[in-house]
Amino acid sequence: MTDAGKLARMISDARRVMIFTGAGISTESGIPDFRSPGGVWSKMSPIYFQDFVSSREARRESWNRVFNRTEGWTGAKPNVGHFAIADLVKSGKVSSVVTQNVDNLHQDSGVPDDKVIEIHGNASYGKCLQCGKRYEFETLKARWENDEDLTCIFCTGLIKNATISFGQAMPEDKMLQASEEALLCDLVIVLGSSLVVYPASAIPMEAKRNGARMVIINREPTDQDPFADLVLHTEIGPLMTDTMALLEK
Repeated sequence: MTDAGKLARMISDARRVMIFTGAGISTESGIPDFRSPGGVWSKMSPIYFQDFVSSREARRESWNRVFNRTEGWTGAKPNVGHFAIADLVKSGKVSSVVTQNVDNLHQDSGVPDDKVIEIHGNASYGKCLQCGKRYEFETLKARWENDEDLTCIFCTGLIKNATISFGQAMPEDKMLQASEEALLCDLVIVLGSSLVVYPASAIPMEAKRNGARMVIINREPTDQDPFADLVLHTEIGPLMTDTMALLEK
C-alpha cells in the first residue's frame, strides 16, 4: 500500500482527527523556519519578551521587523497541504488544527478561526499586552513612522505583535483548548513539526497516551517517531494531495 493509502485508511477509520502543524508545512509556501541553517534565527537574533517590555530600542527593532517584513511571514500563500487540511475540516473529519505556526495560512486556506488553535500566537496583527485589544498593523503604521512608542489607546499598555516571544508566557486558554482536543481525538496527525519545542511538543503525545493513534509526517526524524503508528519522512503537500484524492473516491 502507498503512503497516501496508509494515511487515507487511518483517516477513514478515525472518528475525530486533530491536526498538529509546525514550520515544515509552511516552508512549502516559502516561509523560512527558525532553527535550520538559513532560517530566521540564523539571520537575526530573537527579541526576548523581557527586552521588549523593558527597552524602547528593542520595541523599535521589533516593529521595524514587522513593517519591513524582514522575518519572512508576510506575503506567503497557503499551499496544497494547507488546502487539504481545510478540506478535511470542511468534511467534518478534522475537529481542530493545533499549530505552532504564526503565519495565518490555515485561516487563509479556509479553516475557520474557531477551528485553529494558535499556541504560539499570530504574526499578522498586534495585541495590547495589558487589555488584549487587537490592532491591525495598518492602523499602527503611521504612529510607527512618526517614531511613537506604540501603546494602547484604551489602557496605555504596550502593543506587541501577537506572537509568543521567547520568555513570554504561553497562552493558557489556547494550551488548555489544545489539551482538550488531544484528549477527545482518536487520531492525531503531526505535519511538519520537529517536536522539540516544549510545551507544544507534548500535545501529540498527550493524545497518544490517551489511546489515539499518531501519525508523524516530517522531512527529518523526530524523538517521538518510535511512539507513532505511522511515520513518513516526505513532503507534506504531495502526500496530502494524494491522500485527499483517495478519500474523495
